[in-house]
Amino acid sequence: MSEKQPKISYNSARFLTSAPTITQCPKDSGSEVAFAGRSNAGKSSAINTITNNSKLARTSKTPGRTQLINFFTLNVPGCRLVDLPGYGYAKVSKEVKTEWQEHMDEYLHARESLKGLVLVMDIRKPLSDFDTMMLEWAEASKLPISILLTKADKLRSGAAKNLLAKIKTELKEFEYLASVILFSSLKKTGVENAQKQLDSWLMEELSPSEGCAEEITA
Repeated sequence: MSEKQPKISYNSARFLTSAPTITQCPKDSGSEVAFAGRSNAGKSSAINTITNNSKLARTSKTPGRTQLINFFTLNVPGCRLVDLPGYGYAKVSKEVKTEWQEHMDEYLHARESLKGLVLVMDIRKPLSDFDTMMLEWAEASKLPISILLTKADKLRSGAAKNLLAKIKTELKEFEYLASVILFSSLKKTGVENAQKQLDSWLMEELSPSEGCAEEITA
């Protein structure tokens, strides 16, 4: 890191605002990385573990409860994390699900400050239709994407590593797939690698007045 610029401290993450639509999102400047995933994939728990704040992103026994785009600031000005609505198991009307999808699609297509997407998958249920859709969209949009294979502690180490290798092989055609990371909120597996990936996206394009960093290899 440059000595003249602060290093990102993910412990510094604080809630900024929630937005139901892109028109209510914060100013589209700086750099942000969004987290997406099916409901029950462990997205909120992953965000909380990466930021070492168990209350930052809402977790619930009712999947899909969070229906807004949630923004979190970091200690480096212009850097943000974004928690996108979860999809899959929410017991809500088809109309509400459609509305969620429209808002998320608009955010992903129009948000210029979006530098990367973290796609959260339960390692026991990887590559759902939603996951594949997100991968294909990111590839078409030339948006870097990283996969967090959550709940890795639910499998034996050998089985988890075999699944990791299998998924990497299946997805080798995706040019903009930056990394696939074994992750466990319970055992804190993969936290450092996830933070390094976030660093490389959040800091690479900021101007000197907003913060900058040398390239980080995950």
